[in-house]
Amino acid sequence: MFADRTNWNLSPNALSEALARRRAAGKRILDLTVSNPTECGFVYDEKKILAALSQKASLTYEPNPRGLPSARRAVADYYRDFAAEIPIDDIFLTTSTSEAYSFAFRILCNPGDELLIPEPSYPLFDFLAEIQDVKLVRYPLIYDHGWQIDFHGLERAITSRSRGVIVVHPNNPTGQFCKRAEMVKLSELCGLRGLALIADEVFLDFGLQGETPATFASNFQTLTFTLSGISKICGLPQMKLAWIVLSGPQELKRRASSRLEVVSDTYLSLGAPTQLALPDWLETRRGFREQALERMRSNLAELDRQLGRQHAASRLVVEGGWCAILRVPSGSTDEELSVQLLESAGIQVHPGHFYGLPQRGFLVVSLLAPSEVFAEAIRKLLTLVIN
Repeated sequence: MFADRTNWNLSPNALSEALARRRAAGKRILDLTVSNPTECGFVYDEKKILAALSQKASLTYEPNPRGLPSARRAVADYYRDFAAEIPIDDIFLTTSTSEAYSFAFRILCNPGDELLIPEPSYPLFDFLAEIQDVKLVRYPLIYDHGWQIDFHGLERAITSRSRGVIVVHPNNPTGQFCKRAEMVKLSELCGLRGLALIADEVFLDFGLQGETPATFASNFQTLTFTLSGISKICGLPQMKLAWIVLSGPQELKRRASSRLEVVSDTYLSLGAPTQLALPDWLETRRGFREQALERMRSNLAELDRQLGRQHAASRLVVEGGWCAILRVPSGSTDEELSVQLLESAGIQVHPGHFYGLPQRGFLVVSLLAPSEVFAEAIRKLLTLVIN
């Protein structure tokens, strides 16, 4: 009765079972996996956010496969912060970056075609690809005093069925930005091999080093789909609005645009109130960004302070995003260690292998956690892994 593509193993793993037991027992959890900004104690401009949903124009239905012009103009204004001038006709609004991925996958890939994704990276890609009958092929990120793309490994991963390369900028969970030289090399490689470039920039606003990063949205060398949305930029995942910026050589862009328009017109999934509210919501992003960056820098400084008291554990370099990767001594797998931390001290972390890191010695922690929770959890974590 059911399709093979959804025949996933949905059995709970040891960590999820341990988490369920602890919650059922009503025991305290120090959550270092939190990624929902609305649960992190940030202060939102409630009046502006809610008032933006009360516009009379919401009572009129104006279907547009690209999205309402006023909303797309607001997206174009956002990119001016990154020195990019984006025509509004190159912007397609979606309900989420997941939907944006599905649109791109649909117009690029026949069943069984391949897309290349970085490793380590976010595990959601596997589900998105399987639902669209697309095969994912990993290309390596290498770590040497910071993360970088292994271009030799990337080129070796390309086959006759490759249709595109996904890059996450900055990557989750490694937190590295794609450097300008890497952006140029990626574009040249994709152009030479006839591949599209799909750039996920949901964390672009959250660089920890103070520099304004470049955006792939102004890349014209190869066909490029740049994805982002307000879930991270504004800290509003519940409002459900994202977008695709299409760029590249004019003929390829024209052909991709006509296909995207048909796919988007088929679903017309985005509601008018959200689109009409977008200009006001994007105006609130700077206040959220300042709070998030202050929290992240504070937690990172606290992490470094505690790590500086010992020599057994360390962290990897992080340039942006909401996570940090810990390297810890362990005679067990990262999942076994994560279960032990949860059961003995109530500390919830992500095992590194969830993201494609080695199965021993790596844990991923969120930098968004409230500072007092973060400091306590790291102190207890280090005590346990060192002893």
